[in-house]
Amino acid sequence: MFELFENELNNLKPILDQVTSTSLDFLENIAEKPTYIADQTVIPTRLSNAGIGTAGSLEVFRKHYEKLMVASPGPRYWGFVTGGATPAAVAGDWLTAIYDQNTQGTQGAGDVSAILERDTIRLLCQLLHLPEDFDGGFVTGATMSNFTGLAVARQWGGERSGRDVSREGVSGDLVVMAATPHSSVIKSVGMLGIGSNNVVRIQVLEGREAMDLADFEQKLIKHQHRPIVVNCSAGTVNTVDFDDIKAIVALKQKYPFWLHIDAAFGGFAACLPSQRHLLAGWEQADSITIDCHKWMNVPYDSAVSLVRKEHSRLQVSTFQNSNAPYLGDPSENFSYLNFLPENSRRFRALPAWFSLTAYGRDGFAWIVQNSIDRAQEFGAYIQSSEYFELLAPVLLNVVCFRLKSGCERMAVFLDRLNRRGKVFMTPTLLSGEPAIRAAFVNYRTEKEDILIAIREMEEVMRML
Repeated sequence: MFELFENELNNLKPILDQVTSTSLDFLENIAEKPTYIADQTVIPTRLSNAGIGTAGSLEVFRKHYEKLMVASPGPRYWGFVTGGATPAAVAGDWLTAIYDQNTQGTQGAGDVSAILERDTIRLLCQLLHLPEDFDGGFVTGATMSNFTGLAVARQWGGERSGRDVSREGVSGDLVVMAATPHSSVIKSVGMLGIGSNNVVRIQVLEGREAMDLADFEQKLIKHQHRPIVVNCSAGTVNTVDFDDIKAIVALKQKYPFWLHIDAAFGGFAACLPSQRHLLAGWEQADSITIDCHKWMNVPYDSAVSLVRKEHSRLQVSTFQNSNAPYLGDPSENFSYLNFLPENSRRFRALPAWFSLTAYGRDGFAWIVQNSIDRAQEFGAYIQSSEYFELLAPVLLNVVCFRLKSGCERMAVFLDRLNRRGKVFMTPTLLSGEPAIRAAFVNYRTEKEDILIAIREMEEVMRML
């Protein structure tokens, strides 16, 4: 055996102890870690012949790269929709690397990890109050989850036009409709060969990001002789607005279409009885996107694609791996190889399983409520501020606002605020107008973090 391998296998404990120490240093001091680091200069590493061993690599990493790590899992990183990582999720993620499973089928190689993955899907559906009408599996994020649901929808649409899309390729028959689709939906439509320019945009309600149902029905009538896929938003990125799912489901009885619900983080609103009405009817969807590394607070990359069990045949015809005999007969046993895009699949369900079993319904209800409370506090400050104004009501956990003094100063303000490294937010466009958004999903965020952010914002404004 190569000498370094042998030495390290005989000294795993001290090596992993050093990794644990490095991890604890980061996590225990994350509130003081910067949320932004302007100077990303590093000295390029040269590949050696002999290698420097794991301890040597850790030393080099800590010297040159660790100092550049921003506190994206921390309490004041409000850019994008970035969750943190709970202790249970970290434990599951560490063990994912240790067990190093290629999660495939429920029989044979990788069977236990696949069985646990299906159990995790069952637990997640229970958390979100979804019936056991869905099959699901873990993918890398909302993009691949949207891609998966829309890929099966494409196969459904092809079948309605008399085509097996997975074998014969796409045609121009399929119509995709959406009001305020996430960028990953548009990206997925492009990757699927449908074409992002071919998405039919539905008008939104006045002052909202939710679809106008009257306009939606008119477009359904116009395209009723073609297969239609409807992308429904359950939590838009700027204002966490929800399309009226229940009304859309009612129209589905009159005008048959595939209903895909992008509930990347908004789906977790189901954890709170007070917010569950926002998702009324979503159990009738054909496919659903859920993103676990957002409001569920598990490490990147982790999302779930749910597809109704009645569409299993379509899902297998979309993703079947029938041209690789060494991977077994796809008709014999359930296998994720034939249900999702990836053949190589890490044990991605384990952090979510640890989280669900560790914290239960009450734990996730607390995370969601805490995020809403912090967003309300921050929104109340914006509403009363002499410097800022809200651009939309704070519906759940995202605050969208702008400077009162004009849009031309907004980019400068945000750049200076972020560079101070205490809080991080991102720019956006709302109804075509420049805005700033703060997304609250991290379980660590407390009242004190809101006060720190306010102090930082006001100090930057005084210096502009």
